[in-house]
Amino acid sequence: MQKWVTKIMAAVMTMMMLVGMVAPASAAQTDPVLSKIEKSGKLVVGTSADYAPYEFHTTVNGKDKIVGFDISVANEIAKRLGVKLVIQEMSFDALLGAVKTGKVDMVVAGMTATPEREQEASFSEPYFVDKNVVMTLKKNANKLTNLNDLKKATLAAQLSSIQEDAAKQVDAKKVVSLKKVNDAVTQLTQGKVDGVVVPDTTADSYLGESTQFAVAKAALPGETNGSSVVMAKNATVLQSKVNNILEKHVIGAPLDKWRDEATALMNHKESFFEKYYPYFVKGTINTVGLAVIGVFFGIVLGILLALMKLSSVKPLKWFAVAYIEAVRGVPLLIQVFIVYFGTQVIGLNVSSFMAGAIAMFLNSAAYVAEIIRSGIQAVPDGQTEAARSLGFTKMQTMRYMVLPQAIKNILPALGNEFVTVIKEGSVVSVIGVGELTFQTSVVQGASFKPFIPLIISAAIYFILTFGISRLLGRFEKKMQQSDRKLI
Repeated sequence: MQKWVTKIMAAVMTMMMLVGMVAPASAAQTDPVLSKIEKSGKLVVGTSADYAPYEFHTTVNGKDKIVGFDISVANEIAKRLGVKLVIQEMSFDALLGAVKTGKVDMVVAGMTATPEREQEASFSEPYFVDKNVVMTLKKNANKLTNLNDLKKATLAAQLSSIQEDAAKQVDAKKVVSLKKVNDAVTQLTQGKVDGVVVPDTTADSYLGESTQFAVAKAALPGETNGSSVVMAKNATVLQSKVNNILEKHVIGAPLDKWRDEATALMNHKESFFEKYYPYFVKGTINTVGLAVIGVFFGIVLGILLALMKLSSVKPLKWFAVAYIEAVRGVPLLIQVFIVYFGTQVIGLNVSSFMAGAIAMFLNSAAYVAEIIRSGIQAVPDGQTEAARSLGFTKMQTMRYMVLPQAIKNILPALGNEFVTVIKEGSVVSVIGVGELTFQTSVVQGASFKPFIPLIISAAIYFILTFGISRLLGRFEKKMQQSDRKLI
C-alpha cells in the first residue's frame, strides 16, 4: 500500500513541476500592451515629424503624409505583428508621457535610451546609430573648430532630446532649448544662436537643401546616439518581439534602402505654394473650428457658472468660484496636457483634436463666466424690480429681462474672447492637433524654410482676427441703431 501511495505522490509532484515549467512559458506569450494591440488590430505609434529624414511631412499624390525611415521602421513592425499602423503626431517632449499613459503603444522618433528615460519606459536595441554635430551658418563655420570655441558659443537644441544633453555638456548656461528643430534653425538663420546640435543625418538634410549651412569641425562630447523603439515598462513580450523584428527585418540593407527613399522624397522639387498651400488651408479650418467650439461651449458653460456664482445657494457659488479661479490660475498649456493624458488615465481614448477642443472650452468658460457676471451686475436693479412687480418669476426675470440686456453690454468683450481663443488655439499644437501653428511647423520642417511659413501664418491670423473684429463692430452698430429707434 505504501508503495502505491509513494508512486501516486511522485506522479503528482512530477505533474506539478511540469505545470510550473509550462505555466510561465504560456504567460510569457503576451503582455498588456501587446494584448491591446492584437485586440484592436492596430499599432498606434507616436512621433514628432519635424526631423527629416527620420520623420517628416511631405505631399504624396496631392495628400499630406508623414514619411521618413523611422516611419518605414514602424510600418515593418506593424506588418510583422499583423496589425495596421496608426501614426499619432505630437511634440517630442510629450512622447514619453504618451507611451507611459497608453496614449500610444510605442514611440518611433529617433529617441535614444538614457538612464533617466529607462526609468520611465522600455527601449529596444538601437536600430540606427548617428553622431551629434553642430550645424552652423557657413560663414561662421571656421569660428567653431574645437571645444573651447563651442564653450564661447550659444547652442540650440530640441527640448528633452539627447542633443540637448550633449549641448549642456559643453555649457549648460548657454543652451537654448526649443520644442522644434525648425525653431532652432530659425534662430540660427536670424543670428540668435551660433549653432544647432542635431544628428549628422539631419544636418545632411539641411545642407542638401540650402548652401547657407555647414557642419562645424568642433566635436561634441558623447558623439554617438542610437535610435531605439520606446515602449511601456510592462511591454516585456512586445519588447522582445520588436527586438527580433529589428534584428531580422530592419537593421542593415532594409534600413539603408528606406533612408535612400526618404532622402529622395526630401529632394523632390515643387513650387513652395503648390506643395504647401493645403497645409495652411487645413490649419486655418482647424483653427477656426477649435475657436467656434471653444467659444460656443464656453458661453454655454460660462452662463451656467456665472449664474452659479451669483446664486444665493452657497455650494453652487463656492463651486463656481473655485472652478473659475483654478482655471484662470493654470496656464492653458498645462490644461491641454491634463485633458489629453488625464482622459487616457481614466480609460477614455480621446483624440488629440477632441482633447484640445475640450481644454479650450473649459478654459474659455472661466473667462466668459466673469464677462457675463459683470454684464449681469451692470444691468440696473430697477429692471429686475420692474419685472418682478409685473409678476415675473426669478428665472423669467433673468431669462427675459436681465440676460438680453447683459448680452448686449458684453458683446464686445465676447468678441474679444473669440479673437483670443483663435490665437490661443496654437497651444494645442503640442499634442498634435493640426491647427495653423502646427501646420506652420510642419511646413518649416518639410521645406527647410524657417521664416517664410511664419510670415504666411501671421498673415492668416491677422486676416481672421481683423475680419472677425470688423464683423462684430458692424453688429454692435446695428444694435445701437435699434436702441435709438426704440428711444
